[in-house]
Amino acid sequence: MARVRLEHVTKRYEDVVAVDDMNLDIRDGEFVCLVGPSGCGKSTTMETIAGLTQPTEGKVYIGDDDVTTLAPKDRGVAMVFQNIALFPHMDVFDNISFGLRLRKYDDEEIERRVDQAADIVQLEGMLERMPDEMSGGQRQRVAIARAIVRNPDVFLMDEPLANLDAKLRVHMRTELQRLHKELDTTIVYVTHDQAEAMTMSDRIAVINAGKLQQIDPPLVCYNEPANLFVAGFIGSPSMNFLEGELTETGLRTDHFGLEFETDSIAGVQVGDRVTMGIRPEDVYLTERGQDVATPTEPIDVTTDVLEPMGDEVFVYLQFDETAERTMAEEEGVATASNQLLMSVSPDTRIEEDEDVDVVLDRSRIHLFDTASGNALSHGIDDLTDAGGETTAREAESDS
Repeated sequence: MARVRLEHVTKRYEDVVAVDDMNLDIRDGEFVCLVGPSGCGKSTTMETIAGLTQPTEGKVYIGDDDVTTLAPKDRGVAMVFQNIALFPHMDVFDNISFGLRLRKYDDEEIERRVDQAADIVQLEGMLERMPDEMSGGQRQRVAIARAIVRNPDVFLMDEPLANLDAKLRVHMRTELQRLHKELDTTIVYVTHDQAEAMTMSDRIAVINAGKLQQIDPPLVCYNEPANLFVAGFIGSPSMNFLEGELTETGLRTDHFGLEFETDSIAGVQVGDRVTMGIRPEDVYLTERGQDVATPTEPIDVTTDVLEPMGDEVFVYLQFDETAERTMAEEEGVATASNQLLMSVSPDTRIEEDEDVDVVLDRSRIHLFDTASGNALSHGIDDLTDAGGETTAREAESDS
């Protein structure tokens, strides 16, 4: 096991900055997932730890050692890639032991390590099989066993489950969690799959445009996102966002208003643009409003599209069915500015094109500075003792 530290690491490719002044501290024995959109720099960060890429600036430490200039083989790390890359002409035993034989380990030690690794990843009885005789999940376990036999200080895994089908990915996530507990070693795991990051990691490091946005336990990133990017990236479906203007009594959006003590929020003033965020599961039909301790006043909406998902139904709501949808492309996803997404149970009686009233959970409303994107507040229920949010009808009449 070993602690991994990146201190002011920057990686440039001519005029492209892949990693920008990265400061990352991964604790001994911790499972940390690096997540972010394609091209954000998460794989480059891992390659820098591995020694496959040399940083333009900064230092890399594994344990107490500065390994910035060391070759990958001297860093005490083992990597598992998305491309499993097994030798097709070798059986499982030879694939797992290949690195040990290159390092001239004696036959007894090789057999001991291979048997131990095969037991850990549940490959007993398969050591004489050829790769083409195995399933995708079994081949992935061979690749993991090949890394285990090296007894590394740090495991580096770059989207190792990406090529597996959905059911097998779920199974392998469980296997990797069990592996982490059994080996009690440091694991750095790159993925774009939020489910993998949320279920497996001790902490998530969210990266965008080469910059570290937030590193915290999964539920902290979900419930207390550091900025608009993290709030929109973590969670599927994404958080709802509505932009508005800060007033003396709260926030006014194009569709409704929220009342709270503006002075309670540091760093902003009346007239500033503020973005309100609310997750789909924190939007409720008014008849379910009694389940919410601090609901807003009812908001008039019209149901648009219903998406049954089995254990829940996603309901797309329109504030004004006659308003033109203004589409914006961000991270490849189009969003409608007059739209709100709500999650309801599958037994909820609701139809398309139905006029309904919804309430928001004030304790789950997030406020962000629109200009900087930084979080201002997670929950507005404690910012004021007064109720009195204006409804959508009142907002329209005021305008």
